[in-house]
Amino acid sequence: MSICPKNKHSKARRDKHRAHWKMTAPALVKCSKCGALMVPHRVCKKCGSYNKREIIAVAE
Repeated sequence: MSICPKNKHSKARRDKHRAHWKMTAPALVKCSKCGALMVPHRVCKKCGSYNKREIIAVAE
């Protein structure tokens, strides 16, 4: 069965509940091979390496 609220929540109470639903900036780190900014634990889009190993070949 689903939730069925008996009373209406006010706009202030609704907005207090949603106060922490904000966007956060993505964490960026420097690539260990080329020094470009990248998302951690992902393949670098600039040089195609991960953990100092070439994973994908990038045409320059």
